Amino acid sequence: MLGLAGAAGFMLGGVLVTLDLAGLGWRAVFFVNVPFGAVIIAAALQIMPTVPRRAGTRLDMSGAIVLFMGLLCLIGPLLFGHDVHWSPWVWLVMAAGVAIIAGFIRLERSVARRGGMPLIDLALLSDLAFMRGLVAVFFYFFANLSFYLLMTMFMQRGLQIPPLHAGLVFVPLALTFVIASRHSGARAGHRGTLVLIEGCAVQLAGLAALVATIESVAAPSAMLLALVLMVFGYGQGLVMAPLSSAVLSTVKPASAGAGSGMYGTTAQIANAAGVAAIGAVFFAIEAAHSAQLALFAACALFALSIGICAVFLSWMRRATA
Repeated sequence: MLGLAGAAGFMLGGVLVTLDLAGLGWRAVFFVNVPFGAVIIAAALQIMPTVPRRAGTRLDMSGAIVLFMGLLCLIGPLLFGHDVHWSPWVWLVMAAGVAIIAGFIRLERSVARRGGMPLIDLALLSDLAFMRGLVAVFFYFFANLSFYLLMTMFMQRGLQIPPLHAGLVFVPLALTFVIASRHSGARAGHRGTLVLIEGCAVQLAGLAALVATIESVAAPSAMLLALVLMVFGYGQGLVMAPLSSAVLSTVKPASAGAGSGMYGTTAQIANAAGVAAIGAVFFAIEAAHSAQLALFAACALFALSIGICAVFLSWMRRATA
């Protein structure tokens, strides 16, 4: 479903920008969330079962606010640091974010001691395999969303490929993602996390092929890029499909909901941080040199992040052996 949705999203995004509805240009893509969000809400009301509230429990609002402020201080400065020439106060705000996150853990322990329901299950913090898995998840998704954003920017700004064609470039990638997802589920049952590590290796090979193609061909066509990116898409499908089950495999059934929530939160934080951090590097190098050099630097960061993910997956495998 992720692969098919990705293919449809890229294609429809290109169509929306090309149509230029009401002169909105690329801004029209934000409207997509409105009708789809309404459909999801209606479906959830009809399909999802009603679960009775647990008596005497309340949402940990203080923990949610502190976590939000900490993440805002950590990620926010990366988004506009380039615009203010990386002023010293940017780094001070990020340092404050680190301190707030550290205080968040202490706050959650305090909530638990008072008999409340912390935002995170503190018992999971002592699960070595799970924590290593979360680090792997962070670095995997750190390179995930930012790759598509920056590749799209490079195609349109560096190669002057129209938005619709740029969107279509990712369709073959999404289809190989679907094929790999079907393969990885069965293979993971026999080979465990080795399948995920192999998927990381395939992604690294795909990044190397992409850099080699852009370096050797003066102006690669959309068709050529689509063929090269299929390698990356296949590796991504090998990893993403079994990743959640592999990371959550050591979590006790009673903590499954909390573990799943921590997994999803980590992935979303990593997506935002990757777009902010790698995006900042891309646009800074593009402004100083060229879009091609900016993409090469971004690919190096993608490869580093995926490599770190593979290392932590290996460590997670040892912890569960």
